Amino acid sequence: MADREPAYDPWPAGGSAEDRHQAKMDRINKDMDAAKAAMNDNIRLANTRGENLDTLRDKTDHLQNQSQSFRKGANRVRKQMWWKDMKMRICIIVGIIILLIVIIVPSERDQIGQAYRYNCSCRMSVSSMIAVRPASQAASQAVRCLVRSCASPALRQTCKLSQRSSLLYLAHRDYSSPSEHHLSTRSTVVQLLSNIGSKREVQQYLSHFSSVSSQQFAVIKVGGAIITEHLQTLSSALAFLNHVGLYPVVVHGAGPQLNKLLEDSGVKPQFEDGIRITDPKTLGVARALFLEENLKLVEELERLGVRARPITSGVFSADYLDKEKYNLVGKINKVDNRPIEAAIQAGCLPILTSMAETSAGQVLNVNADVAAGELARSIQPLKIVYLSEKGGLFNGDTKEKISAINLDEEYDHLMTQWWVRHGTRLKIKEMKELLTDLPRSSSVAIIHPADLQKELFTDTGAGTLIRRGNKVHVNTSLSEFEDLEKLKEVLVRDREGLDSKAVVDRYLKSLEDRDFRAYFDEPMEALAIVLPPQQNASIAHLATFTITKAGWLTNVADNVFASIKKDYPMLMWTVKEDDENLTWFFDKADGSLSKSGEVLFWYGIEKSDDVKELMLEFTKHGRKMFGDINLESRLHRAFRTVSNVMASATNVQQARAYSSAASPLHSYRLIRRQLAQTSPGRSYATTTNPNPPLGDKNNSNSRPAKVALIGARGYTGQALIDLLNHHPNMDLQHVSSRELAGQKLKGYEKKEITYENLSAEDVRRMAEDGQIDCWVMALPNGVCKPFVDAINSGSKNSLVIDLSADYRFDSEWTYGLPELIDRSRIAKATRISNPGCYATAAQLGIAPLIPYLGGQPTVFGVSGYSGAGTRPSPKNDVQNLTNNIIPYSLTDHIHEKEISAQLQEDIAFVPHVAVWFQGIHHTISIPLKDEMSSRDIRTLYQDRYAGEKLVRIIGEPPLVKNIAGRHGIEIGGFAVHSSGKRVVICATIDNLLKGAATQCLQNMNLALGYSEYEGIPLER
Repeated sequence: MADREPAYDPWPAGGSAEDRHQAKMDRINKDMDAAKAAMNDNIRLANTRGENLDTLRDKTDHLQNQSQSFRKGANRVRKQMWWKDMKMRICIIVGIIILLIVIIVPSERDQIGQAYRYNCSCRMSVSSMIAVRPASQAASQAVRCLVRSCASPALRQTCKLSQRSSLLYLAHRDYSSPSEHHLSTRSTVVQLLSNIGSKREVQQYLSHFSSVSSQQFAVIKVGGAIITEHLQTLSSALAFLNHVGLYPVVVHGAGPQLNKLLEDSGVKPQFEDGIRITDPKTLGVARALFLEENLKLVEELERLGVRARPITSGVFSADYLDKEKYNLVGKINKVDNRPIEAAIQAGCLPILTSMAETSAGQVLNVNADVAAGELARSIQPLKIVYLSEKGGLFNGDTKEKISAINLDEEYDHLMTQWWVRHGTRLKIKEMKELLTDLPRSSSVAIIHPADLQKELFTDTGAGTLIRRGNKVHVNTSLSEFEDLEKLKEVLVRDREGLDSKAVVDRYLKSLEDRDFRAYFDEPMEALAIVLPPQQNASIAHLATFTITKAGWLTNVADNVFASIKKDYPMLMWTVKEDDENLTWFFDKADGSLSKSGEVLFWYGIEKSDDVKELMLEFTKHGRKMFGDINLESRLHRAFRTVSNVMASATNVQQARAYSSAASPLHSYRLIRRQLAQTSPGRSYATTTNPNPPLGDKNNSNSRPAKVALIGARGYTGQALIDLLNHHPNMDLQHVSSRELAGQKLKGYEKKEITYENLSAEDVRRMAEDGQIDCWVMALPNGVCKPFVDAINSGSKNSLVIDLSADYRFDSEWTYGLPELIDRSRIAKATRISNPGCYATAAQLGIAPLIPYLGGQPTVFGVSGYSGAGTRPSPKNDVQNLTNNIIPYSLTDHIHEKEISAQLQEDIAFVPHVAVWFQGIHHTISIPLKDEMSSRDIRTLYQDRYAGEKLVRIIGEPPLVKNIAGRHGIEIGGFAVHSSGKRVVICATIDNLLKGAATQCLQNMNLALGYSEYEGIPLER
């Protein structure tokens, strides 16, 4: 029987259930591994797609950043192109000068021939040669004067080349008439002035100034300090004006020199309400000094080739202002212009003193500012110029020089500003009263003598221009215009052409059906029409802007444009690319785009998408994107239509030519030149310090301040007395000390003072009577409150500075640390709490690193024993301190609370006393949240305290012996732990000076309106 195949056995022999189970598990694991691998593949794919997405997002962000920076790049290119244009102009001028040399200077053969002809003819009289020589010298001298006043090295070099060319020219040409030389001099100076501004500006202003009689050009008031410190600059500026045919009337004072002479003579200068009390001895000294200063200026002008005539009497007649109160001080009642006119007719610059006489012949002293004002009222000049070392008025909030003040528009607002006080307030008030009596075209300029040319011959000016201006009116409907025909005439002016009146009629008709705002001054010298954004749009449109020549001369356009900017944060407009005023529009805009001879401008658009959309629309459609809402578009379209009709009518003679190159805003006559690269007068220094020093910008008070010191026995009081003794504007009136009452005050040399023991009632009465401008409380902690309450009940207008800790945590008082507290807050404060000595050094040593703190800083402070006061204690016992150091108040010290409160961070402070007399050393350990290098930290401190006169950043740890007796603080060391997460900084300060008295005087200067560092000895 054949073998049969065995039947299938599901449980083969030799196999067990365990083996079968293992095989099954292996298959399951294999399937799981495959699934896991597939999942990993999916994850990797997802990651790849995520990376691609991130890359795409990065590219999108990059494109957005590029779009946002497009405007800045465009502006940079514009500025570069402007500077290239300026350099090209300079090169062209130099080329012309060289060409003139080649043409004018004859060859050697020609010289011989001319000499032969001259010797043969000999027909020139000696008198004519003498007449020619002054004119030749005048041309040369004009160039020299302008060389001295050129702002930049490049321009100065150009001027010197012109000077050499002029001298070569004069050496070979001595036979032209004086009139020809005068014209040549004027032409040469005009050409050189065009490097300061545009030639159009120069010629425009020369024509304007020459349109009135010679004495009506300008009255220039010169302060005594200008004659002392800037005599050559002043003389060169005046000589320059004379060489272009202008005759300013100069009035000068000599206040600073008089104060010094009186002090040297043992006479104490006395003032009442800012007016000098003038006794016979003072008047004698003043008269001799005024004559001397007058002669000094005249001689310097004569040395420069300018004829000048001293006029020291005969112009001003006066009565006594108040003989009982001011003695020999006059109030001008009459001005005789005849001596001035006679001097100008003789070709001389009139140089006047401010002395006046009564009808009986008594000489009276008159303030030079007042004399200049009365002279201006009599002469009615176009310009009144006050020369000042500061070069203008400064905004107390922005710290920038005020370019122009339009009194009709801004006076009431200015008078409410905290920084308009003391001398600044008085000056603005006097200027308003003066300009009210003068024609509206007159203006007052406050400038530095070095900037005289730029102020007079450019639109931008250099100092502060004060003018009446015209208040800007705003209408929102045609019915609000009193004279609609006048509005039509204004819109048509400077747009003469066929159909222009009909176009304006249709344009006004269209305004009846939409919103608009019309900005204009009262005589409508300037008119702007702005169309608000429609529907979902956010950008307003400047539809038209027209201004007259008179409006351009008074800069009304700036005033109108400022009003527009207040109402519309975003604005766009278009201008033809060849417009002569293009730079003014660049100055007003944030961005621009040029296409097909037209330029689109805008400001205030921050979103890059909005900018991109606007640029694309303009690129596609140009000015047509505005449709019929733009008057200029309508006028141009009408012009093109008329031009086509005229071209087709061959049998019709064109009565008048129309230029297609006319500017779309041709009537816009205002231009603002960007001269930052060529003139320091308009450039503003940038700084990394968010709270830069005010310095001389704070100097707005010319009157002495009456000071009372309460608590003068201590070391700080004595240090403050020494500083006040050398301060030119601080008049110490009262010194109170209970223990020293009746004794003579030592260390104050301005006058003899006896210590008093003033009570709170005495202080209240003095405050009520307004006897004191500034009270200084140099009392121990917890003592001064009755005196402060007495002052508050008497008058809250006087300044109070407390050197104790009583009010350092009072929110109604201003904390007086100028390097860290906004200086404008201190400048307008009347209650100031002076910081502690320890606290000042610790705060300045920590403040720049506040954003980078990784934990609580610890300050290990060591002070000299003068910080413990004058009352005997173990902390000021030298024997106890010898070979010793005494820790005290190891926690919760008052300065620990003060530092923490001001920095708004918890600070640990551990004070000690050592054996030296004055000076503090801090070792400050600061944890950092991120790794930083020593160089990074030092740079951070240098940037934060850039420009500070009383803070010095050094590399090495500062030493106490180097800071004692000095008026600042030194910060150094900057040792970083190996981890990069902790830095140790050292700071030193004199506890009696910058830690107390110097800081007090710094706060007094700011709050009383003096230069911030006046009276403080600074490191050279």
